[in-house]
Amino acid sequence: MNPVTSQLDALRSAALYGGAVLLLVSFMLLLSHVLGQRHHDRATGEPYESGMITTGSARMRFDVKFYLVAILFVVFDLEAVFVFTWSVSLRELGWSGYIEMLIFIGVLAVALVYLWRMGALDWGPARQDGVRGQQKGP
Repeated sequence: MNPVTSQLDALRSAALYGGAVLLLVSFMLLLSHVLGQRHHDRATGEPYESGMITTGSARMRFDVKFYLVAILFVVFDLEAVFVFTWSVSLRELGWSGYIEMLIFIGVLAVALVYLWRMGALDWGPARQDGVRGQQKGP
């Protein structure tokens, strides 16, 4: 088979696929426009989030703990990626790779314990006695 012909066949197939996708999307939009409800209440144009009516301004400040939790999520999510890639290549790495992963997880566990002890994961207000989440005696 001629290479130019195979490239033209591939290009023709891609164009046919793209045309079919555009046709399907257009059909779905047209169908929703024809079958959709038409009401123009005052609250229809108002934005809402998950069924809750908005109150106040969208420009509000968040507590720094939200950002801290986001950073912790990214760090431990990346750790999961490293552990997964290590598990895929475990046989080629042998015992040295196993020991290196134990050290890696150990360092992360120490960091998690440190953050826990420093109160980075506590969301409740600090108590008078300095202990979070425990009841003070009578």
